[in-house]
Amino acid sequence: NTAQTLEDIADVNGIAGLGAIVLPTALILSVPHGAEVQTEVRTAGTSKLSMDQSDELFRVVRRAERGEITPVEGLAAIARARTLPPRFEPPMRLLGATVFTVGLVLLLRGSWADLLLGAVLGVGVGALQIALSRTTSREVRNYQAFWPLLAAFTVTVVVLSLGRVWSELSVFAPLVAPLVTFLPGGLLTTGVLELSSGHVISGAGRLASGLMQLVLLALGIVAGAQLVGFPPSVIGEVPGNPLGVAAAWLGVAVFGVGVFVFYGARTESLRWMLLVLYVAYAGQVIGGLFFGGTLSAFFGAVAMTPIAMLAARQEDGPAMLVSFLPGFWLLVPGALGLEGITRIFGDDEIEGVTAMATTVATMVSVSLGVLLGLAIGSRIPALARPAWAARVRALREARLARALRGDHHDDPRRRR
Repeated sequence: NTAQTLEDIADVNGIAGLGAIVLPTALILSVPHGAEVQTEVRTAGTSKLSMDQSDELFRVVRRAERGEITPVEGLAAIARARTLPPRFEPPMRLLGATVFTVGLVLLLRGSWADLLLGAVLGVGVGALQIALSRTTSREVRNYQAFWPLLAAFTVTVVVLSLGRVWSELSVFAPLVAPLVTFLPGGLLTTGVLELSSGHVISGAGRLASGLMQLVLLALGIVAGAQLVGFPPSVIGEVPGNPLGVAAAWLGVAVFGVGVFVFYGARTESLRWMLLVLYVAYAGQVIGGLFFGGTLSAFFGAVAMTPIAMLAARQEDGPAMLVSFLPGFWLLVPGALGLEGITRIFGDDEIEGVTAMATTVATMVSVSLGVLLGLAIGSRIPALARPAWAARVRALREARLARALRGDHHDDPRRRR
């Protein structure tokens, strides 16, 4: 998508033959200038954008693809998007962390005790996330790999210590729910998606990064369990749901509202985010009834992808990335992987390998579901690429035809 977009913007601005290589942490561009080619490499992915900043960035990209802004105006607009103030102040974001943690506990079939403890731990982990996002200290950032480990260790010690004296408290839901912001479910699934579409370097890099984050979380959980004296194998035990089936459906909305507040999405985006989440969850539930839990994520991904494409086409709709990420987190492949690696480190290798195999199957299912959903959406006229994209492709083909004929007349757009 990124390479295609860059080529379209180059064509609109009269640059033919742009070469683009997009990596998770770098961007390589080769721009032809007559008989010469200039190549530049820039780092990428060094800072994260909030959801409203991502929305604004994609709006700039759409205008650039249509040729409505010049490159200079586009650079200025991107700079403004990066400096947008946070949609919500830290106290409100802490509330959002509490809300989406409670929503995830509901989705993981927790009890009332799990809800209460999950909410408290959600505040603590959310405060850590906010502090890390606001710090400019290089020393703090140099040790960022240790923060997931520290968060997992602290949450595990609290949950397992209270589990010894609080009989109504389960383990899995209140432990995983506060750590959801550290779970690399989207990262792992995107890596598999890139591998399946032929982008080997990017896909392998994302998979390695996601697995490393899972290892850090699992090390923190195992260390906390050993300190308290609990076997790590109890982490995968999920009790019956005393709150009823309706609680999980309510949890989808609670989770969506919490993500909206914590990550600062635009107000207009909320209804589309909730719609994508409910479609993803409904697809997962229906798929699970007929094909089991491993393949259920495939049907959730197939169902939510066209809806996310539809939302991105609306004037007030969010960028596809904004409505997509909560859907990835809802399908929670990262939670399964966390359980599997934790079991391996806890001397339960057979169960651990089984859980990891389930995780891999889930990631592949989600990736294939996204690919199929994109294919279905591209066949629907209302969701396919708009007319201006066809005009850009026609411009590129016409320029190529002139070059093959030896026609060296300048393009009118280049003269302007």
